[in-house]
This record gives sequence, C-alpha cells and structure tokens, in this order.
Amino acid sequence: MLGNGMSRELFAGGLLAFALTAVLLWVLVPVAHHVGLVDHPGGRKTHYHTTPLIGGIAMFVAFAFSALMLDISLSSYRMLFAGSLLLVVVGAIDDLYELSASRRFIAQIAASLLMTLGGGVVLVDFGYLVMPDNLLSLGPLAVPLTVIATVGLINAVNMVDGLDGLAASLVLIAIITLGVIAWFGGDVQEIAIMGLLGATILAFLLFNLRLRGRALVFMGDAGSLFLGFVLVWFLVALSQGEQRLLAPVTALWLFALPLIDTIALMVRRVLLRRSPFLADQEHFHHILLAAGFSPRQALSLMVLLALAAACVGLAGHFLGVSEHWMFFGFLGLLALHFWMIMRIWHRRRFWGRPLSPSDDAVA
Repeated sequence: MLGNGMSRELFAGGLLAFALTAVLLWVLVPVAHHVGLVDHPGGRKTHYHTTPLIGGIAMFVAFAFSALMLDISLSSYRMLFAGSLLLVVVGAIDDLYELSASRRFIAQIAASLLMTLGGGVVLVDFGYLVMPDNLLSLGPLAVPLTVIATVGLINAVNMVDGLDGLAASLVLIAIITLGVIAWFGGDVQEIAIMGLLGATILAFLLFNLRLRGRALVFMGDAGSLFLGFVLVWFLVALSQGEQRLLAPVTALWLFALPLIDTIALMVRRVLLRRSPFLADQEHFHHILLAAGFSPRQALSLMVLLALAAACVGLAGHFLGVSEHWMFFGFLGLLALHFWMIMRIWHRRRFWGRPLSPSDDAVA
C-alpha cells in the first residue's frame, strides 16, 4: 500500500494528464479539420458525421508530458515512449493516407523490438500453464514470441475499435485491474505510469462517447496502436521475472474479451479461406448490432463482459487459484465463444437476412 503523500502526488499527476488531454482534444479539433485528419462516414462505418481522428495524438502527448512531471525515474521507460511515439506517428500517417498493412506491421514489429531488445520487457516464460510444478520457459523463443504476442495484442485493440468508446473502455478496464494488482504489490512506478494512462483515457472517453448524441473525436489508428502497445508493455512487464506481480495467465483474463474475439474471428476467417487480417463486419460488436442492440447497449454489454472476465482474473490472482486451472478456464471460454459465434452465423434468422454461400460452407 502507498502512503498519503505518494497518493496525493499520483492524484495530482492523473489530474494533470486528464486536463491536458481534454485541452488538447478541444484545441486540435479545428486543426484536424484543416489538415484533413478526419474520418468520413460511409462504407462499413456506423457514424454519420465527419469526425476528427485526434484522440491518439492527444492521449500520447498528454501521457508523455505528464510523465515528465512525475518525481520518479523514467530511464526504464525510454523504450516505452520511443515505441509509443513511433506507433503514434505511423498511426497518424495511416489515418491521413491509409498505409498498407505490411507497413503497419513493420512499424509494430519495430516497436516490439524496441520493447524487447531495448527495454528488456520480454516474455521469458508462460508460467505454470499446463502442469502446476512445471514452469513453461520459452528459452531462445522468448524474443520472437514476445514480438508475435505484442503485434497480436496491438491488433486486437485495433480490431475492436469499431464502436464509440469500446476500445478505450476495454483498455481502461485492463489498466485499472493491473493498477489494483500493482497497488497491493506496492509498485509505485508502475502505478504512477498506468494512472496517467488511465486519466488520459477517461478524458478521451468524455469526447468519444455519444453523450451529446455523437462522438466528437475518434482515437484513430494512432490511438489504438498507442494504447495496445502500452497495455502489452505492462501486461508483460508485470507478469515476468522473479519479482512478478501477477501470473501470465492472469494477464490473459484482464484483457480476455478482445483477445478471445480476435482469436475466434481469425480462426473463422481461415476456415472460410480468407485472409485472417481482412477487415470485415464480423466482430462481436458487429454481431450485437446486427442482432438489434443499439450502439450504447452493445457497448454496455461488452464492457460488462470484459469487466466480469477481468474480475475472474483478479479473483484467481488474489485467491491463489492454480495457473493451469485459470488457463483451462480461459481456453474453455474461448471455445464457448467460438461455438456461439459459429452457431449465430449458422442461424439465418438471427441476422434477418441470408448468409453468403461461403458462410454456409463453414457454418
């Protein structure tokens, strides 16, 4: 637990990050319209107004500036900020000019290498996933598997960013639950940095949620890449080493819903002989919208499900549930989700319209 003095300092830092994010979002709206950094309605999109794509830029600038104001050493986080800056720049360029998927992947791999080789944040082991007394060490596969996992989670955040407030809310849930674990573990530096990130996300949500009938700003690819990278940094950093604060399997539960939805969707795309990275409208939030849920109802339901999964992770952590049982539970939830998705696609009446021949072939 932290003392009152440190708690006040962390609160002041969070307040600064929140206020700075809000100010930047307000100031950058006309700039975004002037330079064309906006998202136009049409196609697969569900919004009806031209919306600035400045959320990611504002959150990163506020996050980085507020971190400089903290009375802690930031030397161990240099690669966190370097990788974040790289992804924000590439994401902003993508928001403006729509970069190819290969270029985005190169940037993500580069950021992952900054994290692993430069920052020393590496998946050394998977914990005791299969056997209670057998540590699943990765050995020479540590760095490549960390890069794969990092790119995968970054894209999971990017893929779930299809509903106002959804990606930011799910990342916020993961950050808050990680913060709870770090709080009881007394890790001041991690709490401080994650607190700043949480504050910037909260400020962004005030502009992104449809509190006034429509979203005022979107985070864009700059935001989803940034949030995904920072999240995976802390999930890995806090779950590795002799002084780890949580087991690797707990990290899975804290961000379970986007991971499960992304894995299930990519498997389904492969079964349909499509590219697993092809954009479509087959994510869980798309299914909820097609089933008749309003955007706000779909968002609320997914946030509740994500919060429930994160609470399972917290309960398993604090109650000392064996890691292999937590892992088998995660696999069971993944299997259940995949089965339900396949059944939903099979039942045409659920959609109210016929499925394509390729859908029938798999369903």
